[in-house]
Amino acid sequence: MPNDYRDKVLRKEKQLNIQLAAGLKVTWTGLAANVLLIIVKLWGGLVGYSQALIADAVHSASDLFSDIVVLLGLKWGRKLADDEHPYGHARIETISSLIIGITLIIVAIGIAYRSILSIYEHKATSPTLLTLYVAAFSIVLKEILYWYTVIVGRRIRSIALIGNAWHHRSDALSSVAVLIGVAAAHFNPDWHLADSYAALVVSFFILKVGISLTWSAFRELADTAPAKDILADIEKKASTVPGVRQVHDLKARYSGRDIFVDIHVVVDPNITVRQGHAIAKEVENYLLTEITDICRVTIHIDPDLKRDV
Repeated sequence: MPNDYRDKVLRKEKQLNIQLAAGLKVTWTGLAANVLLIIVKLWGGLVGYSQALIADAVHSASDLFSDIVVLLGLKWGRKLADDEHPYGHARIETISSLIIGITLIIVAIGIAYRSILSIYEHKATSPTLLTLYVAAFSIVLKEILYWYTVIVGRRIRSIALIGNAWHHRSDALSSVAVLIGVAAAHFNPDWHLADSYAALVVSFFILKVGISLTWSAFRELADTAPAKDILADIEKKASTVPGVRQVHDLKARYSGRDIFVDIHVVVDPNITVRQGHAIAKEVENYLLTEITDICRVTIHIDPDLKRDV
């Protein structure tokens, strides 16, 4: 058994290293792209007289910040359990996604305030054709980054990476709003406030993603249970193990991408402690094998006093 446990730890460590390498690679790629977009959007917004494009550059700056947070979250959140963190470090990755969400909300409120102020004061802008090219470039680049990041995030089951992917997607969508607003203001001078309205639309995209990401991270930090169908599947599988008469008091919670399970298993009261322990280990191994997201199972053995004969 010790050898089996050691092999399992080594396999998990190898898997985490592979996942970490993939996560770091896609995040560094996104970081480099965001640096480029910040420079290009700020230049295009200032030279092309577009408030919406400057707001979009601020959005890309928040993307850059989120990339840094994700890098730290992946690096520390993918470490194995140690003496100081016996349940692992997955919550660090969750905290990083919470920080990203809060940052998005703050950025969205700031952009919305400036946009509403410009609309109220009727500050007209006349964006040039250059801003259209910059917005189109941003849409293409960010959509590519979204698909690249979300595919890797789902493969390695990283909530922070998936959140960062949606950060890329929100940037792409906001650039679409910028493209529409800038085009309207450029080709029809009567729509001179279209650029400010586009910036306001950008803020709603950012706010929506920020709230969603923050709520998801908060639910996990509050030890919210997995979906009912997952709990039912855990209970069903545990009940099929030979020697298990009943399952009750099932509790489960997420820690990062992993699920921790606490379950009571009812067995024949006349069996030995050794036999009861063997049944518990069988339940543990079965759940760990059959349900990928489960990483730890705590089992309590209860005697079936009602059926004692």
